[in-house]
Amino acid sequence: MRVICLPTSRPVLADVIALSVVGTLSALTIVGRQQSGEGLGSLALDIPVGVAAVGLILALKRWPVQAALAQAVLAAFSPAATPPTNIGTLTVAHRRPLRVAALVALAGVVAHLVQWIWWPIEGLPLRWFFVIDVAVHAALLGWGQWNQARQALLDSLRERALRAETEQGRRVAEARSLERTKMAREMHDVLAHRLSLLATYAGALEYRPDSSPEKLAQAAGVIRTGVHQALDELREVISVLRDGEVEGPGGKPQPTFADLTALVEESRGAGTRIRYDATVSAAESLPPATGRTAYRVVQEGLTNARKHAAGFPVTVMVKGRPGEGLEIELTNASGNGVPLTPGSGTGLVGLTERVQLAGGTLDHGKAAGGGFRLHASLPWPA
Repeated sequence: MRVICLPTSRPVLADVIALSVVGTLSALTIVGRQQSGEGLGSLALDIPVGVAAVGLILALKRWPVQAALAQAVLAAFSPAATPPTNIGTLTVAHRRPLRVAALVALAGVVAHLVQWIWWPIEGLPLRWFFVIDVAVHAALLGWGQWNQARQALLDSLRERALRAETEQGRRVAEARSLERTKMAREMHDVLAHRLSLLATYAGALEYRPDSSPEKLAQAAGVIRTGVHQALDELREVISVLRDGEVEGPGGKPQPTFADLTALVEESRGAGTRIRYDATVSAAESLPPATGRTAYRVVQEGLTNARKHAAGFPVTVMVKGRPGEGLEIELTNASGNGVPLTPGSGTGLVGLTERVQLAGGTLDHGKAAGGGFRLHASLPWPA
């Protein structure tokens, strides 16, 4: 046999308590009137009026104004309806605007004045009863309105907290999206350069199978070393995205302007003919972020030159000084129209965004004498 227990909800429990308390007060009012010498006629009126007024408390949740006005009408005939009428006035003051609540409170004041006319209180003049009547209903009105304002404030704060939590979630999602974009850009800049070098050596092995065993072994060794370097650089990119611009112990910092020479020499070692002309004053004062951006510009330019104009010379010119800015220009021939390695076409898009974030500009297109030109201008404060 299974017993089903229905839990008592808080609203039902509150209704039971309210009915019990108000019913007790009404009963005490009736008993007090009988002890003061009122006859059976008043008892016959007080009991049904008190029961009806207490019962109307249940209707206050759904029809607060109508139920409170009905209680006020009942209060005009018997003091037994006074306790539930006060509850009705307080409920309306808590749930309705001030204008409506004030009208209900006024109805309660008038009803109790009529009640005093029917059942005057011995030793209490009408004027003092009026003062007490108005004071009680004003207190009920003020208490209810204060509770309403407090509840509205709590609801507003709760809504603001929920909105702030939602906004925080949106910011976290945007931050994650930016991190993914940054990772994609770093992977393209770093790995595209490294893999283009590997493709150059692999092409040499493919088109020169008659080379000496020493040269073939040297090229294979370079490819093997380049693969390991590409894996290391991929780990560095992921570590940078996790820990910031500089890796932790055992890692190395992000490339700077001082690494440009090594970058050019690396490309020369892969067989690219490069004319490198750098005229930079006080390079040590160049901001690190600007230096990294300059490195990425040259790296992307050399990568594209190897992809689309393999075997043709490249000119790299870098000049600048504090207060005038840093200018970078790469030019190369058009090539034979057949790229050495396929590209995604997004490298220059990401590079343009990187330069713009650094406060500079990037132009690319056909050079004046034919070929391709990549020009970047970066700010360099004095």
